[in-house]
Amino acid sequence: MAHRHILILIPARMASGRLPGKPLADIAGEPMIVHVMRRAQAADLGPVAVATDSEAIAACVEKAGGRAVMTRTDHESGSDRIFEALRSVDPACEAEIIVNLQGDLPTLAPADIAAALKPLADAGVDIATLAAEITDARERTDPSVVKVVGSPVAPKRLRALYFTRAEAPAGEGPFYHHIGIYVYRRAALARFVSLPASPLERRERLEQLRALEDGMRIDVTVVDSVPLGVDTAEDLTRARELLAGRR
Repeated sequence: MAHRHILILIPARMASGRLPGKPLADIAGEPMIVHVMRRAQAADLGPVAVATDSEAIAACVEKAGGRAVMTRTDHESGSDRIFEALRSVDPACEAEIIVNLQGDLPTLAPADIAAALKPLADAGVDIATLAAEITDARERTDPSVVKVVGSPVAPKRLRALYFTRAEAPAGEGPFYHHIGIYVYRRAALARFVSLPASPLERRERLEQLRALEDGMRIDVTVVDSVPLGVDTAEDLTRARELLAGRR
């Protein structure tokens, strides 16, 4: 059952370094952003809205029966975009938990969205996210695959110590592929967006390091597999193949 205190926001913009206009790319008859929105709705956790600076994306979302919120064009991160949208979507401040769901994960399982929330049952956790164990050795050294280094704190759960594009940690043991969904306590999101970009964030080009460098706690639910992130034309072709039979 959906809850008013949980809000899912999906940031979407037309500009993309490798695949411009990708939120509106057709996959099995629907734009990618609509696929992501429907998976968020299927999770049945709370209201869902798309935060965008594009009238075309907003029109597409509304045509599909969803809610779109227009935001400024100059945001540097999706977290900044959803924080602006939050004030429009929830002016009464009813939402206690904010899910930042990337708009380029059209194969994400709704159950994994719910799994991402689990660490917030611990009052000491500020932000929660997802990862899956790396099974393809090539991903260990691929800088486009973000790795999370963490200490196990419970079955299928890590406390994040670091995120990196490098192969880490050294030695024998599992490697974890980070999945781009962030679940914030409302106060943690407000704190995060108030911070300047941190040195390691700039060095690795990973905004979650800003939170760790400021002493915020990020815990990670380990799920079974990594959803396809669409960053290139090849990824888009793969997404079309994966979703072609689901209509």
